[in-house]
Amino acid sequence: MPIKPSETLETFPNPDPARDYTIHIDNPEFTCLCPKTGQPDFAVLNLAYVPDQLCVELKSLKLYFWSYRDKGAFHEAVTNQILEDLVNAIQPRFMRLTAEFNVRGGLYTTVVAEHQQQGWTAPAQVHLP
Repeated sequence: MPIKPSETLETFPNPDPARDYTIHIDNPEFTCLCPKTGQPDFAVLNLAYVPDQLCVELKSLKLYFWSYRDKGAFHEAVTNQILEDLVNAIQPRFMRLTAEFNVRGGLYTTVVAEHQQQGWTAPAQVHLP
């Protein structure tokens, strides 16, 4: 059992690449460090993506998130870096990362970063009664 964080994102083949479906992953315990003060910043990460050929393996994702615990990063930078790393690893049709940072100095920060594969169009949303 690994006892340390890892920056490696493992993948596995999408079990149904012919279908557009959404995977939601929430991490309520994300931590990184403020690059100005070195104090911890806490966030809830909400990841949603439509896979193409690959999906991200959850244990590796957990260890990847853990790797930020001792890194200094601005909220905007860390959110965009995580999105970029995930997009590079699995090349999804669509991915959205929402990072909701806890209050610091009376301010809440929410950063939303998105990726959309060129040529992909989201299917129309169905509303049922």
